[in-house]
Amino acid sequence: MFKKQTVILLMLVTLLGSSVLTLLFTGQLNFTASGSGTSTAGLLSELSSGQSGSSKADLTKLETALKLVKQNYYQDVDTTKLVDGAIQGMMDALDDPFSSYMSKETAQEFNSQIQGSFSGIGAEVSLENSKVVVVSPIKGSPAEKAGIRAKDVLLSVNGESLEGLSLNEAVAKIRGPKGSSVEIKVQRDGTSEPMTFNIKRDDIALETVYAKMTDDKIGLIEVTEFSLNTDQRFKDELTKLESQGMKGLVIDVRNNPGGVLSVVENMAGLLVPKGKTIVQVENKAGAREKMSSTGSSTGKPYPVVVLTNKGSASASEILAGALKESAGAKLIGETTYGKGTVQQSYDREFGDGSLIKITMAKWLTPNGEWIHKKGIKPDIAIDQPAYFSVAPINKDAALSYDSNSDDVKSAQTMLQGLGYKPGREDGYFSKETVAAVKQFQVDHKLTESGSIDKQTAEQLEAALVQKIADPTNDAQLNRAYEEIRKEIGASASK
Repeated sequence: MFKKQTVILLMLVTLLGSSVLTLLFTGQLNFTASGSGTSTAGLLSELSSGQSGSSKADLTKLETALKLVKQNYYQDVDTTKLVDGAIQGMMDALDDPFSSYMSKETAQEFNSQIQGSFSGIGAEVSLENSKVVVVSPIKGSPAEKAGIRAKDVLLSVNGESLEGLSLNEAVAKIRGPKGSSVEIKVQRDGTSEPMTFNIKRDDIALETVYAKMTDDKIGLIEVTEFSLNTDQRFKDELTKLESQGMKGLVIDVRNNPGGVLSVVENMAGLLVPKGKTIVQVENKAGAREKMSSTGSSTGKPYPVVVLTNKGSASASEILAGALKESAGAKLIGETTYGKGTVQQSYDREFGDGSLIKITMAKWLTPNGEWIHKKGIKPDIAIDQPAYFSVAPINKDAALSYDSNSDDVKSAQTMLQGLGYKPGREDGYFSKETVAAVKQFQVDHKLTESGSIDKQTAEQLEAALVQKIADPTNDAQLNRAYEEIRKEIGASASK
């Protein structure tokens, strides 16, 4: 059986700008009841003691390779660097973006970020098919404000390609001190040319829960990630909203990359009726443990809606699945990311400050569905307006009449979203687009040229950011409120 109190689901791999942000296990998992195999400590003992002939041969092979390199390489070698590389090679051979090795320095950053804030651009990433892929930008981070989106592929940093680098090596190129700038080139689905983002690094706050109430008593709780104190913050805000007469609840986990299993379990337990399943965890032998709610016997008397998008990952998906399948909540928005595995970190075994993080189980929804690489589909699918995910405009050269490019297409999408009428949104700079640009320039006291120079492009993007920040333009949130109001009305008419 699993030791329930020690199972922790780690956040997705790596946080840009400050190496790894993830949460360590507090203990070991016990798989011996189902005969799942040898523990890490047991394997090391087996290798060194020669209890297994094949394991002994493998260890001898590693030792021989190390000896040959040290004796015959034409320059002096750093043994520690060789060993670190060998361990990283093992992790790479697993072909699993969520298993990794961290040197002492990286592990120290990993641990220091669990409790506090950090400096960086603020975007969760993983390594998929040797590509650095964004899981989600953190709410309010420089990455989100610049326009980085979930599923973006990061190509280069300050002109240096990320191709062939490990995830830790790629992140090391991206992170840096507060106030410094970094140029990141991105490939996004649906665009033919890479996009360039110039992002100023900043302190990333780890406040994870934000709550408010509408005038008609619908509560909104936004959860940006599942850190060690998120469950208590969630409970406090939920209690406060309930004391104010809340009639319905919207939980927003869009662009939430995940976090700690015990934390999301506690949060789900506040809404899922007692005894109903929150999540199942399955080890390599197929043994499962169901984690059940210890909350109230009836659950909550008000309707609940969960907002998701493709940046909702890991623990966010656990919460969404638990509330959908065990509490009758509706999911609104987009299909989630699809991260259905559990990692465990080992640091004491090495004794030098380094650690290894290994995928050791998968999790399933209460109904037993493994959502890995599939995600959870919403009950009501709602996409945001096109301008919510438009690519930024390359400002190296002005855009003008009769040109045709992805940058023109982005500008047209922005103009349309801001209420101007470019006539088309296919990337061709038509006479209608010229007229729309001129009107925008007049309204913003810019030179009325009809061309999009750097200043016009910057004003377009700034105006769009302001519009996106206005919750009245959030189609997914508005649909959630609409659904809650409909359910409140239906309940009142019974």
